[in-house]
Amino acid sequence: MSVQITIYTDGSALGNPGPGGFGVVLMARGHRKELSEGYRLTTNNRMELLAVIKGLEALKITGGDVTVYSDSRYVVDAVTKGWIWNWQRTRFKNKKNPDLWQRFLKVYALHRVKFVWVKGHAEIPENERCDFLATTAARGPRLLIDEYYETSERTTPPLSE
Repeated sequence: MSVQITIYTDGSALGNPGPGGFGVVLMARGHRKELSEGYRLTTNNRMELLAVIKGLEALKITGGDVTVYSDSRYVVDAVTKGWIWNWQRTRFKNKKNPDLWQRFLKVYALHRVKFVWVKGHAEIPENERCDFLATTAARGPRLLIDEYYETSERTTPPLSE
């Protein structure tokens, strides 16, 4: 029997670029887990995508049915409209965030993932909670370094396999 997992995600940057953070709420079998981290210099889109990645990476089982709710058109459309597959074929040439998209593809392949776009700030409790987690993390005292973003190599895809 397959486990149904629900993940709500949100990312935020206070300035774009600026300090940023992500928030994730994972729910399965009556259990709930929240994740968040803040970064000293990043972008909103990087945090939106990192939220999805961190949510999927946190799953202890593979092959489950996962529904990801996100208010990020950037992330949801890239997958549901199939853009990601063209980007992958061209090795993410001239695309932003290739490091995160490559990381996403690895963890995405481990599950049966369905994406659902939700309107942000529409009083959806879990989405609002993710927004709170993301913005709180972005304002935190111990912000992490988004290594890839802070290098001058932002437009050059990292070496993979």
